[in-house]
Amino acid sequence: MLRATWRGLPARRYRAGWEPGLVVPGADGSPLLTDHYFPRAEGDFPTLLVRSPYGRGLPWSPLFGLLLAEQGFHVVLQSCRGTGGSGGAFDLWRNEAADGHATVAWLRGQPWFTGVLGTIGPSYLGYVQWALALDPPPELKAMVVQVGLHDPHALFHTDGAPHLENALAVAVGMTHQHRGTVPFLKATLRLQRRLRDIIGARPLRGAHAAALGGEPPWLDGVMSHPDPEDPYWDGASLAEPAERLRVPTALITGWHDVLADQTLAQYGRLRRAGCPASLLVGPWTHTSALGQGWPRVFTESLTWLRAHLHADPTDLRPAPVRVHLGGHGTWHDLPDWPPPATPTTWHAAPDRRLTRHAPTGSAPLASFRYDPADPTPSLGGPLLSRTAGPQDNGPLESRADVLTFTGPPLTEPVEILGPVTARVSISTDTGHAHVFTRLCDVDPQGRSVNVCDGLGLLRATAHSPTRLTVPMSSTAHRFAAGHRIRWQLSAAAHPRYARHPGTHHTPLDATTLRPVHLTLHTDSTLTLPYGVGVGEGGVDR
Repeated sequence: MLRATWRGLPARRYRAGWEPGLVVPGADGSPLLTDHYFPRAEGDFPTLLVRSPYGRGLPWSPLFGLLLAEQGFHVVLQSCRGTGGSGGAFDLWRNEAADGHATVAWLRGQPWFTGVLGTIGPSYLGYVQWALALDPPPELKAMVVQVGLHDPHALFHTDGAPHLENALAVAVGMTHQHRGTVPFLKATLRLQRRLRDIIGARPLRGAHAAALGGEPPWLDGVMSHPDPEDPYWDGASLAEPAERLRVPTALITGWHDVLADQTLAQYGRLRRAGCPASLLVGPWTHTSALGQGWPRVFTESLTWLRAHLHADPTDLRPAPVRVHLGGHGTWHDLPDWPPPATPTTWHAAPDRRLTRHAPTGSAPLASFRYDPADPTPSLGGPLLSRTAGPQDNGPLESRADVLTFTGPPLTEPVEILGPVTARVSISTDTGHAHVFTRLCDVDPQGRSVNVCDGLGLLRATAHSPTRLTVPMSSTAHRFAAGHRIRWQLSAAAHPRYARHPGTHHTPLDATTLRPVHLTLHTDSTLTLPYGVGVGEGGVDR
């Protein structure tokens, strides 16, 4: 069934066996339920540790247990503390390092364990890998972090704005997925039915409890602490291991993955530390990397594990970085990320034009009214919902609370590779607002498709222009000849981000909403990293 669903999976090498329901003692003695998959063959095979808070059934059993055992690995698939029948209470970050080391200690006593260990897994299954890497056991020889998490704060907040829609999706997954497919689907449908009531509630705090079937004990905590320096987050970020790691690590993400920025940051840390590392960035969202992208993701992962656990580097690609070039549909191998680029500035200009020519002064350019009672909706981009990824932005750009500035038709292709940044000069009548800024590709028929975006919090004095720099994530994209570059601005992307109330109150606790008038000034710029030396070539492997 797997091979019928995903064309291009590697051929099976061994028949797989299964030993379910093993009990492994956690760091505090809590029983951690564990399944063991293995090749039905004589000989020694390395071991892969997969620790998950989402249960040990679908999709983890076939995607990791079965497929990897068929390729010549022992696979230890374990439910994290407090999930999937394991004892103790689940916590988003405080137990994973200790329980991971306790599991490795248990492995040392197994007759089939050869002392050669790797880790693999996506999302939170990546977080537990970074937790183990805080103090990597000597047996750990390779890691594969797929669309992985290392900083919980950045998953839930951007510049003080809660990631509302994604936080609710994470809560449903963490609360219900480990209980089985049917409970998880029921909980997901219940959230979809009640989403409008939740996101429109005043105050927002606690409004989700009924839709989630109870309050996840950690959700209010992560949502109500927007400051990354708050002691609440002490020990949550696992950025540190990458700064001194020596374990060969493969990183995989998608341009529309909610954790893409985290993956790219970890790759930079690994490279600066001199750690063997590879990076694959596809045209995927967080979930489609494990769906439509799975044959490529699995093959890339398997190649890395074979090279470092089986001493078989045959299929390793020659360059450490491979990225998908949006707008062109090709894959490109690069020596590093980000590659050399020429920062190129585009300027907002009168008549909603985007131009390379810098205007003089800082005169008012365009204004719009943001009404938090009818906030600008989110459309596409890095979400955990089925509407994630590239979307037609026409319906969004037709709203009165969205500004667009569009360049002329390009006479030749333009490739951008690296981080995109906006600098806006903006004033408001209240001093309180978010600024959402997005890069779009407009084809000759006028269809506008999102490429990347970002959000910033305006901290200003009423009526005084303020300069705000907004990071807009990174991308690899080609604007074809005849296409146009568009810069889109608004004051919300709701419910992706909790709406700004237009007052000094936090989005979680506000009960009063106040419309805000925003004025953009002429010294507002969009900086794009024009690619150097990528050209027309590409790889199709």
